[in-house]
Amino acid sequence: MSEKMQNLIVRSITGILFVAIMVTCFFKPLAMVLLFALITGMATWEYCGLVNQLKEVTVNRFISTVAAVYFFIAVAGINSGYIQTNAVFVPYLLTVVYLFVSELYLRNANAVNDWAYTMLAQMYIALPLSMINVLAFRQSADGFISYYYLLPLSVFIFLWANDTGAYCSGSLFGKHKLFPRVSPGKSWEGSIGGGLLVLAVAAGIGYWEAQGDHLSGLNILQWMGLGLVIVVFGTWGDLVESLFKRTLGIKDSGNILPGHGGMLDRFDSSLMAIPASVIYLYSLTLL
Repeated sequence: MSEKMQNLIVRSITGILFVAIMVTCFFKPLAMVLLFALITGMATWEYCGLVNQLKEVTVNRFISTVAAVYFFIAVAGINSGYIQTNAVFVPYLLTVVYLFVSELYLRNANAVNDWAYTMLAQMYIALPLSMINVLAFRQSADGFISYYYLLPLSVFIFLWANDTGAYCSGSLFGKHKLFPRVSPGKSWEGSIGGGLLVLAVAAGIGYWEAQGDHLSGLNILQWMGLGLVIVVFGTWGDLVESLFKRTLGIKDSGNILPGHGGMLDRFDSSLMAIPASVIYLYSLTLL
């Protein structure tokens, strides 16, 4: 068996297991919170390891990772209703203060670089991933909070559909580069093909949900709008991570997922798509 075929088999098996774990976790709120807390920690740990390779950058890997995971769990607690007070964020704020003040005593080469890269971990990874809790836990007009798996799961369904459609369409028709400076493999034809497939999937989900409980409160057109938002911001998320890797001079962010790279490689699109979805849903309530 050739090495190329072996890599394809490994990549396929990893992809199937990844999708199975992701889909399964969304059916139970505790499973979702625990899995995404783990993802937040692993992605932050990976990020800190990468930026610490840069000259004159020293990020406290352990504390940054603990802070990111704590922030995710705190947001989950608030949105699920299990925690009733914003005081839960006080330990996180103390951690942020410590990460700033500690530079006074560590005598590292460039404190500004350390602060910037440390806070970027929280803004780029912890904050966006924690917003999955805002999608998952919905509060009704009477104040009752319920868990609804379809909204957070749909983010990943749309991202996967977009990747599939973009790959097929780009392979067949791709001629015009989307962003050659950052990601020369992406084409406008691929992006359009991915977007059309997502719109079709979103319409199907909207129709299917309308036959049941309709807990999302979205009609078919609004589901399609959500799909379009995820396509645009998911693509930007992919490009942002590509720019991040080019800046560091690396191909993959890690190798924890055989054939798929690291955690940032796997969740790059969602880091933009999740908060964009939250903005979109809140915007609908203002219309």
